[in-house]
Amino acid sequence: MPSYGRCAYMTDEEIPMVQLSESLEDYMETIFELVRDNKLARIKDIAKARDVRSASVIPAMRRLSEMGLITYEKREYIDLTPAGERVARRVYARHRLLTRFFRDILGIPNEFAQKDACALEHSLSDVGMDYIVRFFEFIQSCPEGGDVISRLQSCALVNSDKKQCTGGCTVQRNERQVIAEQMKSLREMKPGQSCNVVRISGTGAIRQRILDMGLMPGINIYVERLSPAGDPMWIKFQGSQLSLRLKEAQMVLVEPEVK
Repeated sequence: MPSYGRCAYMTDEEIPMVQLSESLEDYMETIFELVRDNKLARIKDIAKARDVRSASVIPAMRRLSEMGLITYEKREYIDLTPAGERVARRVYARHRLLTRFFRDILGIPNEFAQKDACALEHSLSDVGMDYIVRFFEFIQSCPEGGDVISRLQSCALVNSDKKQCTGGCTVQRNERQVIAEQMKSLREMKPGQSCNVVRISGTGAIRQRILDMGLMPGINIYVERLSPAGDPMWIKFQGSQLSLRLKEAQMVLVEPEVK
């Protein structure tokens, strides 16, 4: 039976990222969604979701199996390996991010937003993804919407190298302090608590690894448990169960849900 959380034996940083063709990435994303929603993926379900013939799916599944990204049992049932789950989450995260940007920010109708996201998710660089995430962090963090595009580059709330807003923002220092105090790091959250992601602090490879997991502004997280040794912590979001090292959880800034 498919089971998220199989990375209990390997952390994300220990699982290599595999480069795939656009077609194979599409298949990985479809498998991810089917396993998440139905607990299993079958050839006929993948063919229906991709609007292709089953005969076209089988060679792709063989290739993904050879690459160690899926288990292909009895030529019918498909599940993701830990490496495959990481690849699939990365593609899925980009799709959701682009869809949100096109639909929620630019106002593109959902049908076209989804198509555009599908077209661009394969070519979106890590740098491009990071800057779009920063935009959403800005939208959620800054209490003044206003002319968001012109203020983005100068907002002290999402640019750690700036001590104060210089783009005409009238938010006072004490208001920014209140906003900062409302945020906690994910590391501070206790098992059984839920929270919403506001920002991913820091830069570099560890920030990118967190983004590839799908942890982005607006995502709701449920903290399940800590390992007996206290590190890592296990979280659940969007139907997936993941483990995070505490050094990673420290970088995820959240707003606790009030019950």
